[in-house]
Amino acid sequence: MRENLSSLFLLDPDVTFLNHGSYGACPRPVFEDYQRWQMKLERQPVAFLDPSRGLTGWMRDGRVAVATEVGASPDDLVGLTNATTGLNIAIQSLDLRPGDEILTTDHEYAALEKTWAYVCRRSGAVVKYVSIPLPLTTEAQFTDALLAGITDRTRVLFLSHITSATALVFPIERAVAEARARGIISVIDGAHTPGHIPLNLDALGADYYAGNCHKWMMAPKGAAFLHVRRELQASLNPLVISHGWTEDANKPGAQGPFGNSGFVDELEVQGTRDPSAWLAVPAAIAFAHQHDWKSVARDCRALAQDTATRVSALTGLPGFCSPEFCAPQMVSMPVTNCDPLLLKQRLLDEFAIEIPCFKWQQHTIVRVSAQGYNTQRDMDHLVAALTVLLPQLSAEG
Repeated sequence: MRENLSSLFLLDPDVTFLNHGSYGACPRPVFEDYQRWQMKLERQPVAFLDPSRGLTGWMRDGRVAVATEVGASPDDLVGLTNATTGLNIAIQSLDLRPGDEILTTDHEYAALEKTWAYVCRRSGAVVKYVSIPLPLTTEAQFTDALLAGITDRTRVLFLSHITSATALVFPIERAVAEARARGIISVIDGAHTPGHIPLNLDALGADYYAGNCHKWMMAPKGAAFLHVRRELQASLNPLVISHGWTEDANKPGAQGPFGNSGFVDELEVQGTRDPSAWLAVPAAIAFAHQHDWKSVARDCRALAQDTATRVSALTGLPGFCSPEFCAPQMVSMPVTNCDPLLLKQRLLDEFAIEIPCFKWQQHTIVRVSAQGYNTQRDMDHLVAALTVLLPQLSAEG
């Protein structure tokens, strides 16, 4: 049995924290590195924030560290605050026309559904949703359903790599390749992917891919990246025009004012902001390597899957997929129909369990995350609490 790693984190010991998937949790040594960067910033903010002094090199160090982990070139990604920001940059840069179609699934993240609604309102494009058959048990089941939704008006394929509500790993490789072959732009929401499942962005070949580092990479909050295929980088429009922009920034191969490509400078040099979370990403990656996190993650996967099996036995409800399509450390568990907000509140108030509970389509879902600080005792506590609460809340509903 592995060592309890909870002492390496800063989480409240009085709370059973089973919600790593929402915002992550930063290990103590990584948070200390984050604070070291913040202190360096406060001691000499002018020197720190001047891109022509140290900041450009420090930001690149983060890009190099992340690129090595995700199978990409450091020149093809930029450090941002969250995946939603990166996806907004990509989506709002697309040249969409009335009647153009964005093909996606019925499992996407609500914030990005709103982004597409906003863009479609301005452009006249439309979103087409494909219902993915459940339970998901084969790659062909996913890809064939998706490709059947392509029409001669499809311009964009938008997919989550790991879904937020249902915690599925979508097998996106064949769909992305088919999109490229048909001249369809691929935009991938990888918010939950870095540090969670193996990732090789160059091999995947998606046009745009955004991922968070503050979730499963365990960096401080506010660290993410946007990866863009090199031939498309000049087509991006930053959401904010600041010192990193030049009139030539949208020309292929253009240099930015601070020695990077125009793509990097115009998106990373955005005026006054604290980049410390991004600068601490190398420390988060080093922490994971030092503590053999691949082994830790395997234990966490077993813990999450076992808990899902126990909850399924309790409720009599099957899961959304076979194990190979489930996010390794995060499982969305259908439970008896009840008010999810009330269930969430009572789990916190009566059992000190922090866990997301929500409605997705006709399902009431409890989504459990297992990270290195979690133990079998935590999962036993959750199952015991659900054993008490679900009959009560179902009867009230």
